Amino acid sequence: MAACGRVQLLLLLTTQFSCVFLTLGLRPQPNVNLHPPLIAINRQLKAGAASSVSQPRRASGWRLAEEEACREDASRHCPKHTWNNNLAVLECLQDTKEEIDISTDCNHLLWNYKLNLTTDPKFESVAIEVCKSTISELKECGEEERGKGYLVSCLVDHRGNITEYQCHQYITKMTSIVFSDYRLICGFMDKCKEDINILHCGSITTGDKDLHSQGEVIACLEKALVREAEQQDQAHQIKDTCKKAIMRVAELSSDDFHLDRYLYFSCRNDRERFCENTQAGEGRVYKCLFNHKFEEAMSEKCRDALTTRQKLIAQDYKVSYSLAKACKADLRKYRCNLDTNLPRAREARLSYLLLCLESAVHRGRMVSGECQGEMLDYRRMLMEDFSLSPEIVLHCRGEIESHCSGLHRKGRTLHCLMRVGRGDKGLIDSLCQNALQALIQSADPGADYRIDRALNEACESVIQTACKHIRNGDPMILSCLMEHLYTEKMVEDCEHRLLELQYFISRDWKLDPILYRKCQNDASRLCHMHGWNETSELMPPGAVFSCLYRHAYRTEEQGTRLTRDCKVEVQRILHQRALDVKLDPELQKRCMTDLGKWCSEKTETGQELECLQDHLEDLVQDCRDVVGNLTELESEDIQIEALLTRACEPVIQSHCHDVADNQIDTGDLMECLVQNKHQKEMNDKCAVGVTHFQLIQMKDFRFSYKFKMACKEDVLKLCPNIKKKVDVVICLSTTVRNDTLQDVKEQRVSLKCRKQLRVEELEMSEDIRLEPELHDLCKKDISRWCSTVMFGNAQVIECLKDNKQHLTHPCHQKVFKLQETEMMDPELDYQLMRVCKQMIKRFCSESDAKNMLHCLKQNKNSELMDPKCKQMITKRQITQSTDYRLNPVLRKACKADIPKFCQNILNKASDDHELEGQVISCLKLKYADQRLSTDCEDQIRVILQESALDYRLDPQLQLHCAAEITNLCAEEAAAQEQTGQVEECLKNNLLKLKNEPCKKEVLNMLKESKADIFVDPVLHTACALDLKHHCAAITPGRGRQMSCLMEALQDKRVRLQPECKKRLQDRIEMWGYAAKVAPAEGFADLAVQVMTSPSKNYILLMIALAVCVLFLVGLLCGRITKRVTRELKDR
Repeated sequence: MAACGRVQLLLLLTTQFSCVFLTLGLRPQPNVNLHPPLIAINRQLKAGAASSVSQPRRASGWRLAEEEACREDASRHCPKHTWNNNLAVLECLQDTKEEIDISTDCNHLLWNYKLNLTTDPKFESVAIEVCKSTISELKECGEEERGKGYLVSCLVDHRGNITEYQCHQYITKMTSIVFSDYRLICGFMDKCKEDINILHCGSITTGDKDLHSQGEVIACLEKALVREAEQQDQAHQIKDTCKKAIMRVAELSSDDFHLDRYLYFSCRNDRERFCENTQAGEGRVYKCLFNHKFEEAMSEKCRDALTTRQKLIAQDYKVSYSLAKACKADLRKYRCNLDTNLPRAREARLSYLLLCLESAVHRGRMVSGECQGEMLDYRRMLMEDFSLSPEIVLHCRGEIESHCSGLHRKGRTLHCLMRVGRGDKGLIDSLCQNALQALIQSADPGADYRIDRALNEACESVIQTACKHIRNGDPMILSCLMEHLYTEKMVEDCEHRLLELQYFISRDWKLDPILYRKCQNDASRLCHMHGWNETSELMPPGAVFSCLYRHAYRTEEQGTRLTRDCKVEVQRILHQRALDVKLDPELQKRCMTDLGKWCSEKTETGQELECLQDHLEDLVQDCRDVVGNLTELESEDIQIEALLTRACEPVIQSHCHDVADNQIDTGDLMECLVQNKHQKEMNDKCAVGVTHFQLIQMKDFRFSYKFKMACKEDVLKLCPNIKKKVDVVICLSTTVRNDTLQDVKEQRVSLKCRKQLRVEELEMSEDIRLEPELHDLCKKDISRWCSTVMFGNAQVIECLKDNKQHLTHPCHQKVFKLQETEMMDPELDYQLMRVCKQMIKRFCSESDAKNMLHCLKQNKNSELMDPKCKQMITKRQITQSTDYRLNPVLRKACKADIPKFCQNILNKASDDHELEGQVISCLKLKYADQRLSTDCEDQIRVILQESALDYRLDPQLQLHCAAEITNLCAEEAAAQEQTGQVEECLKNNLLKLKNEPCKKEVLNMLKESKADIFVDPVLHTACALDLKHHCAAITPGRGRQMSCLMEALQDKRVRLQPECKKRLQDRIEMWGYAAKVAPAEGFADLAVQVMTSPSKNYILLMIALAVCVLFLVGLLCGRITKRVTRELKDR
């Protein structure tokens, strides 16, 4: 039966010669229309055919056109010059249009004529004569048994190897004669009789069907075969022998569309409309019609016939003559041919061929250009019409009916299914999802976007503008489109089509040809990856890419890494996936529930991932791990966050282009963006994105790559079991501070960690949200007092400081601790460092960071000082004056004096509330008494000098004299000139002060000014020249210069400046009044008053005289009272 099977090939290939005349609009001339050898063939065949006709005729003069049954039909439909040529008449009558009726008797006569041709020994004898040399060359044909038609079948099977022209023409001619009726195909009736009856494909009784119906029978069986693949158990199961016969007929008709009788008659008009200039043969007409299948002018009947043909090609690639021929050598070379011992399965064999050859292409093997061209055509065909994939028809029927009906043409249904698969239109069945994935792998649109017609049409304008520099058809076109996703160059329709396709490409790393080419060796070496078209349950495609990106970001210490080229491609894919959470298969799979629970309303671009990061602590463990790993990866290479990078492009170009150009980003770009977050180039989108990433970093120290790499060992050693970054920073900072205070020889925190810790601390100081504990404790206060203040630039923190007196206890406590830290390390004071940035460069470039504020205070009154910076320095001075703990220099200098003189105040104090300047006031009084240590005295002198110029630096004065300042010194207070005018006003109005606490504070000021003239700026200014002339040799401090001026005032020989003299006289009156209203409270106060009195010498002289008098009186009185009688002496 092997030879009989080959007869089927003969039957479908023989119409080529005859039909060429019809398609070109020509008719064979008598005895001229055929080549000379075929004229002889005709003559030899006529007698054989006529001998079997029911009406006896002379063999030599028998004419088919003269037979009574066909005379009328021949004369009516066939040109007169063909009547003498039986084969020409046969061609003419069997290829008539469907609407033309041929009589039943004529049909019967034609069929018998063809049957006699195929069974007559002369049919074979002609073949032996015409193909003599060919038969001798083809040994297998020479060995065939004669007289049964097997020889011709063998010749047809080897038609491609026949070089003898006459033999080739003969075989072609005979095929067109025989294959116009399925009943003439050897064994076809026997194999398919039962299936024809069951499927009601038509009667097999001779004469019951006209010539057109014979093609319909084949078409009916082909459709049943296709339906069986698409419906499986619901459809009739055709016998395997009949299946083989049907597919064999389809294969044999692949050369010339005339041989597929049903398709030929269905598409004859469409062929003339679309493919008039396409020469028949080698499947060219089929391909032409396939290309025009979805044209509006294409008839539905032809479109259906073409679809059936394409479905058969999907089941067996040999049904496509051009594909089988072009790829024959490559299929053999790469062993893509199926095992002939295996039965034909339901899976699409076209997909097997495509996968096998695509695998060779992706591995860099050579596949002929002709074969690749054919593959491209059929890959495009699969993407255009989903119905060519039986698995999709079978498993996606519900989705198509629910969401995608009426979108059959040009790949729109397939893209609709892809959109359903993305989850944009509801849930999709897993079998349908797998079928879609299999189709995308077979069609491989990632290698050439033009395969996807829907995408190509939607994105044509974008490609021509944004990607015009890339060669047409290059795989990088898809990457280019992804780079422009969500940009102004992207159009909405292209965006949808692109994301729909990328959703499936992202689920199999091999579908990105550039990634596969660069990483196949790494995947094989590191991830145990098999061939391109092979899968493994242990390492599915999604797991391979996860393996690759884990190795991409390994350090040398962590083990084997990817090659540089592969890493670049992995980064490219990660950048693309960051654009849409659905492009990350692992993320979508593990976070489906959490996305629905927490992020259902986050539908804008990039919001879903941000939402998951915001709810990191609330996610289920699997989702939390995936989001955490992705965030950790972003911290190392923020360019993975493509949307953020795109939004920050102006800042990157202006300030961070050096680090952005690095192939390997180790967190430098994000650090640069944070440092330049408030530059003028920074837009809102970039600022929000950078801040969001900073906030996410607070959730886990691993999310800050540079911090993690610098401090990983220190964290494990010093802060184990601490995860949140803010807690880790606090832990390490506390360790560093303690080691510094204790002056340990070797710091426990490594140097590289301390440097990065400083960077992290500075970044955290910029936004209160970066300090979660402070933010949480102060939420109510922020909403009440700082609701209109924008986050960032430490503005909210500054607002809380300004409203510190009104804050709730927990918030106030935390703000105080923050201020204490900032005063110890001014570099952490973001507002100060920002406002005074230029002044720091000008005045304090060489100062240590911890002495920055001190340096700024020293240069505060410089003419070059920026007014805004000066104002900020004053604010910090006011803050320091409220509590000695906020002045670390004072705290250190007066470490022994504070508990010695102010212990009663300390006993009442709490750790988290300001003392409102009480300790400093206490020290001021002791300074006036000259009882402080030298270091402490120096610091108090500075404080006194500063507060004398600005009353706001004296909290006690401001607290107790607020009403008096408002009522008596409003003009001076409003001027804010910081020249001591408010204090001078209060002194001048001392007699008007009724408030005892306020009066006491003013008296204390007077007392302090007696101890040092620098504490009285008005007097010091007035007497500056006199001090220079008369007291230049006097050391400042302890009232010495003030005493010098008083002596000069008393000395009539010295002439002081009028202003100085007037001021001194006023001060003497004030001190006199102070002595009356505030007498000395003890011997110490009395001594101070004496020593600072203008009449100090006189008083001291009087005291000395009094002591002498008392001494003499004592001596005299003692001799009298203690005199002993002589009697007692003599006793």
